[in-house]
Amino acid sequence: MYSAVRTHDYDYPESEMDERESLYFDTISLADSEAAAAAAAHRKSISQSRNTIYHSAVDLAGDEGRGSLRLPSGATAAEHAALAWQPGYRQSTALEHLNGGSGGGGGDHTDAAIAAQMIALQNGRGHLPTGIGVTGDGGAPGTGGADDEVSRRLLRSSSNISNKDKKLPITYSQWKSRTYRRFDDGKRSVDFVLAYNGEVQLEEHRRKCEIFEANLQREGLQLEHNKVQRVHFIKIHAPAEVLYRYAEILKIKVPLKPIPGQDQIFAESAHEFKTCLSRMCRTLFSSVQLNTALFPEREPRIHLEFSRNYLELYDTEHPNFLDAGTRYSIINFILQRQHFVEGEETADNLGIEKLVQDGVYTCAYTLHDKDDRDRLLKEWANISKWKNLQPLDQIKDYFGAKVALYFAWLGFYTQMLIPISIFGLLCFLYGFITWGTDPISRDICNDNGTIMCPQCDRSCDYWRLNETCTSSKFNYLIDNNMTVVFALSMAIWAVVYLEFWKRYSAGLVHRWGLTGFTHHVEHPRPQYLAKISRSRRLTGKAYEQDQTGKRTTLDPDVPFWSIKFLPNFTSYSIMILFICISVIAIAGIIIYRMAQRASHSILGSENSMTFKVMILPMTAGIIDLIVISLLDMVYSSLAVKLTNYEYCRTQTEYDESLTIKNYVFQFVNYYSSLFYIAFLKGKFVGYPAKYNRVLGFRQEECNPGGCLMELCMQLVIIMAGKQAVNAIVEMLIPYLMRTIKELSYRHGWYKSHQDQRLVPYNQFTEDYNLLPAENNSLYVEYLEMVVQFGFITLFSLAFPLAPLLALLNNVIEVRLDAIKMLRFLRRPVGMRARDIGVWHSIMTVVTRIAVASSAMIIAFSTNLIPKIVYAASMGDHELNNYLNFTLAVFNTEDFQVQPLLGGSQHVNETVCRYTEFRNPPTDPHPYKRPMIYWKILTGRLAFIVIYQNIITMLQGILRWAVPDVSGRLLKRIKRENFLLREHIIEYEKQHAMKMAQTEVGGGSLQKSNSGPRPHQRDNETLTRRSNDATSFV
Repeated sequence: MYSAVRTHDYDYPESEMDERESLYFDTISLADSEAAAAAAAHRKSISQSRNTIYHSAVDLAGDEGRGSLRLPSGATAAEHAALAWQPGYRQSTALEHLNGGSGGGGGDHTDAAIAAQMIALQNGRGHLPTGIGVTGDGGAPGTGGADDEVSRRLLRSSSNISNKDKKLPITYSQWKSRTYRRFDDGKRSVDFVLAYNGEVQLEEHRRKCEIFEANLQREGLQLEHNKVQRVHFIKIHAPAEVLYRYAEILKIKVPLKPIPGQDQIFAESAHEFKTCLSRMCRTLFSSVQLNTALFPEREPRIHLEFSRNYLELYDTEHPNFLDAGTRYSIINFILQRQHFVEGEETADNLGIEKLVQDGVYTCAYTLHDKDDRDRLLKEWANISKWKNLQPLDQIKDYFGAKVALYFAWLGFYTQMLIPISIFGLLCFLYGFITWGTDPISRDICNDNGTIMCPQCDRSCDYWRLNETCTSSKFNYLIDNNMTVVFALSMAIWAVVYLEFWKRYSAGLVHRWGLTGFTHHVEHPRPQYLAKISRSRRLTGKAYEQDQTGKRTTLDPDVPFWSIKFLPNFTSYSIMILFICISVIAIAGIIIYRMAQRASHSILGSENSMTFKVMILPMTAGIIDLIVISLLDMVYSSLAVKLTNYEYCRTQTEYDESLTIKNYVFQFVNYYSSLFYIAFLKGKFVGYPAKYNRVLGFRQEECNPGGCLMELCMQLVIIMAGKQAVNAIVEMLIPYLMRTIKELSYRHGWYKSHQDQRLVPYNQFTEDYNLLPAENNSLYVEYLEMVVQFGFITLFSLAFPLAPLLALLNNVIEVRLDAIKMLRFLRRPVGMRARDIGVWHSIMTVVTRIAVASSAMIIAFSTNLIPKIVYAASMGDHELNNYLNFTLAVFNTEDFQVQPLLGGSQHVNETVCRYTEFRNPPTDPHPYKRPMIYWKILTGRLAFIVIYQNIITMLQGILRWAVPDVSGRLLKRIKRENFLLREHIIEYEKQHAMKMAQTEVGGGSLQKSNSGPRPHQRDNETLTRRSNDATSFV
């Protein structure tokens, strides 16, 4: 530890002192009590300059009056050493001289560096401390060290110098670089940090901390306290022995050193991938490739489950060997399973999460790495890099496989949106190009005599059909001959996307050494064990005592019907209750749309076509979005509590249960209004003489062109609005929360004293101000994208540009999520994963629902089937009289409630038209369904059956034709497994031969000495190695 006082006494007010300089002073002066007294006297003299050289406790008497003697740059190191202790000599304070020398004796050894070398040698060290005049971890390059002669002369010259006059200089920048992300020794890295309030700590909490930290140390973790500020920190470092032990327990796969024969496998695989087409595509898209200087391509390796018996086989220099994400997951595993109550070691008093929940610790987190973080921020989490590929290997090293798989999936999904977006744009352009050929919109715009029946009972007037000219033209953009083709393409695209993602992810998982990883190797959650220990029905099954009285926590089988059923039933019952609330809210919005008179005073005349076609649907969509967002916020927090109530054994089971409950609710919440417009609106209206009513209100009617236009508007509002709201929530709110938290700690807004500020002066204090990264932090990101996937698969035929909107959003979303995780969130604990979990199954189910949804929308919300039936029945293939065919005639004398027309010009109207297939009033069966209606209904039902069966068959063929794992990868895995087995067998054979030779030599020695038999431990080790080899192979 280094204590420090500045040489020159500048009179700076303490209030102007740089906070980081002050913290630096406090930190390095704690260990030396003699220097601390002098340091307190000199505290006012610390300047704001970060490059000032600090010296130890007391300057020599009359030091200010001495001259500073220098030797020429060519002087030898011995001359420097001799000069350093002459009576008139004074130590240098120039930063450029402190780190200026290099080499052995030919460099410019400054006085400060020589003094530091002298103290280091006198204290028994043969080199400078890391960060002072040497090159070390986190330290700047320095003098390179003096030779042995200089060291000996320094020691001889310093023998008559008192301890208080020895000077050990260190700069702020050096001190910061060596302790920024390391222990105070500048060597051991900080792998995990625990934080707690050092000012107000209850005795009970202090005792729990002591027990918990002692248990961590028994596990082999190394701890160091930092008590400089109000918030105290415990830095945790995991030595290699601990990592090796738990890597073996957790069955973590790590890369091996090159094996004879592997180059042939890799070369053949690379040759198969590097086809002419792939090389051509790589050349064409060279601008989107990664910068290989910053993100070099990894050499392929064969991975093997870690075992300390095979330590020399592993490639410890490979980036995938116990990378940062793996180290942090091991430490987190240890933290989750340590007790903090002595003598009552039950599952209810263990784990860091319980301590944080009880307020013993304020938080526990891993640290960002400045260099890797800056590189990722510059080359990945950057909007300007939107077109570049993602550095997935580096993301996996930094965040772990689970986060890396999310970004890999999001990037793959975004890339797969490109072809369907282009096709959707072409379909939309087709509607523009053929705008004038639509017979329905042409007849509506050219019609001047058709009078339509009022759309409400009393206040509405008759209206002319040509008033819907504009809306009918817009309706043709999405209801034309390409609608069915686009729906068919979307159904095929969805299956292709899901199947190819499974193939792509299999390659990634194998490259990361996670092939074969299953969730069965996961250990039970501490919260699950705690629930079992509290269960009366499982008393006696959760623990087992041995003969010494030591209790062992067990993982008993929990019966479903007697224990799990009630929590699950309660949880899903509440989910259904909220689904009903969501449906009621949507029904309320539908009633609002029916009660047009309630809002026409605000929005304008309800007889206006602008109100009927545009304003009312838009306002209803905005209200719907607000209600959806509010219900989403309430239920999301409730779903976590409901899932905590269940018996979820592993973290994967917990995440899947939470995901299913949330998504089922979100499915109803987001899609119910769209399903209403697509399948219910205008289908059961009745006719003017007998309207079907809900709460006294007439049901909504579709425009003469159909309800597809309103479905399109509602889809755009909800989809685009949801994406905008999510962008604000994800970026703006974390930014504001982080800023407020930083300001509150920095300026002490919640404290009465200014000296209680939390100053971020190293990595763990900077990360303390970030938002916590929860275990299910990716749930929100996945949900947003899967809901978007539902929009474009279920309803995109109502708006062919929906995939394009999703593409534009996702291009930015990838970078925004990256920025959020690197800038605003603490570094999450890396977790292993081999796929995206239950989300893939959810998207598969949505894809199947989308087939039925598309079939029903085409059949009941478009004019496809009526046009086909009309052309076949009437022989009018040009559809010249199709509009008149779709409009029924009504005698105004048959109104149930006569409209109040007042001064309307339509007072004397005797006949009006409405959109239905019914007999005219002059028919023997007036207003009844004609035969043509039943033909159309039959055609619609037949289309649903045929379309759904054809699409399902095509999807099944695609799923069969595209295997989850490519044949090339399967062949490679088999060849690697064979090569690995042969390599381990050969290694064990060589080891057994060495052991046999050792045994022979040891036996001869035993006969000559008649002592106890040696090497028994080696035989036991050999047996254990053989068992391990059998399990691996």
